[in-house]
Amino acid sequence: MAQGNDYIPKRAMFIFAHPDDIEFGAAGTAAKWVRGGAEVLYVVLTDGNIGSHEPGMTAEKLAEIRRQEQTAAAEVVGATCVYMGEPDGRLQPTLELRKKLVRLIRQHKPNVVVCGDPNFYYSDWYINHPDHRNAGQVAMEAVFPSADSPLIFPELLAEGLEPHKVNYVYVSFGRRDANIYIDITDTIDLKLKALRCHASQLGEWDPEPMLKEWSSEAGAKVGYKYAEGYFKITLKEDEPEESAGAPA
Repeated sequence: MAQGNDYIPKRAMFIFAHPDDIEFGAAGTAAKWVRGGAEVLYVVLTDGNIGSHEPGMTAEKLAEIRRQEQTAAAEVVGATCVYMGEPDGRLQPTLELRKKLVRLIRQHKPNVVVCGDPNFYYSDWYINHPDHRNAGQVAMEAVFPSADSPLIFPELLAEGLEPHKVNYVYVSFGRRDANIYIDITDTIDLKLKALRCHASQLGEWDPEPMLKEWSSEAGAKVGYKYAEGYFKITLKEDEPEESAGAPA
């Protein structure tokens, strides 16, 4: 049964394919957690640098623009960014990329990893974008079993990076039914402000009506004005002293 969730992790890592993916799906949660004392890291796998039809635009120039926009969007909510530079439109859940994510997870030791849905489709009218799907897959494979397995990447142990077990994975479900909903009523304005940093993608379009409609539909399921929904996977219950807020 779906429920609300007031848990605030001490550290959280958001792993998504493109600049603006987090803002559309999970920035209200990131802002809420930062306000509650969490350290939040955004891991952006590609630069989203094939997403333009502007005459004269190059992939190199667009990558620079989109990184600047994503950095500004993260600053709105108090998060920091790491850019992985994987090929936009051709992202693959390779073993090498998984190792890079395992390195980050062991370095930053998140209690929660937030990622996209690795499924091929959400409904009978939508096919999941390959980059989104592959980002979700590689993120989950990095969390389990690799981040907590001492023998899979012995070179990481040689670097002094000990295994780390993530407490929870929150899979961003967009408008699908989820098993937890996070109240973003107090942070939806920050979510919208962060999203508007992606001017190269939004153009003249105002995302506020759509985002508020989606967030209102999610919130209505559990009695919040605005919410973001996730499928929560519990790998290890967090201890109260390890978290910034109340336990899950």
